[in-house]
Amino acid sequence: MKPIVQISLDLTNIDEALETAALAMRAGVDWLEAGTPLILAEGLHGVRKLREAFPGVPIVADLKTMDGGYLEVEMMAKAGATHVVVMARAHEETIHCAVKAGRDFGVKVMGDNLGCPDMVEGARQLEALGCDYVIHHIGYDERRGIAARGQRMPSPLDQLRQVVAAVKVPVQAVGGLSLEQAIRCPEYGAPLVVLGAPLTIDADAFKTADGNLEASLKLICDKIHAYGDVAVGHASLNH
Repeated sequence: MKPIVQISLDLTNIDEALETAALAMRAGVDWLEAGTPLILAEGLHGVRKLREAFPGVPIVADLKTMDGGYLEVEMMAKAGATHVVVMARAHEETIHCAVKAGRDFGVKVMGDNLGCPDMVEGARQLEALGCDYVIHHIGYDERRGIAARGQRMPSPLDQLRQVVAAVKVPVQAVGGLSLEQAIRCPEYGAPLVVLGAPLTIDADAFKTADGNLEASLKLICDKIHAYGDVAVGHASLNH
């Protein structure tokens, strides 16, 4: 599949999120993500506002669903989301419910393996339970806590190739990647590239980063899109 650039709107104010989204779309971003901070601050209202402002653009609602899978997916689908996120650490019945709602309401389900003792096996289980995408995710608190103890911060790139090889669905890598690392994700067989905290959004204040963001984003999008077709899943083993 062709690489997709997704911007994570990890902001707590809908007006700022709309402004950042407009800039991102002008720069060539493909998907918008209503980040978890935005979902917590603005909820369905925030997703509706994004949908009204950007008809036809895929919108990921980063719900991090742990329970109530069917209802949460239904609500976000009706608000205009096209993709929703359910956690691998949820009960498998919750993942089943999220996937069923996804089918019923025409949205794609992204399964997130954050916190799994075995990240590769977590990705396999998400695919087996019907998720359309896998998010290979090292959590914010996990990274910061390990670094605070003076240890090497884990990176999604540590096991990204193994995760990609373990599933047939497209994979997205998230969690503490540098800008350079994020841009190179298609080389690992992960065509869904997320730009967000701390790449384009200030990770601590959840405010738009300073500087000429639009010009920077355009260069980044051009570079990612230039990869052309990316072999996904098992097929990437041949490359």
